[in-house]
Amino acid sequence: MDEKEKQEITERILKAIEARYGFVPLVNQVMSKDPDLFIPTANLSKAVFESETKKLDARTTYLCSVAAATALGAEHCIRAQGTHAKEAGITKDEMMEAMVIGSYMAMTRAQSYSFRVLQDLYKE
Repeated sequence: MDEKEKQEITERILKAIEARYGFVPLVNQVMSKDPDLFIPTANLSKAVFESETKKLDARTTYLCSVAAATALGAEHCIRAQGTHAKEAGITKDEMMEAMVIGSYMAMTRAQSYSFRVLQDLYKE
């Protein structure tokens, strides 16, 4: 694929993202400057969130996304996925529960790493 084709595909993807979400996230804006990275990343995102063969419905997918973004502390992703979740009919209580789950998973991850170090440092 030549550079012109890559640029055309990139532009089509960006337009599709904007049409679907009403904006183009900063990550996509930056990544689109390198079509060799952006195109496969955008294709993976589409497969994860929009595939015809997905097993999870949109509500579950967005709740998972909110929980994961919360666990990662990804503020902009929490807002974007939270907006999509709300649009998909997720209630405030459901979103809160997903956020609590994500927060808990992040906490236990940190504990898992740090307590293992603590145990190694103070072996008897």
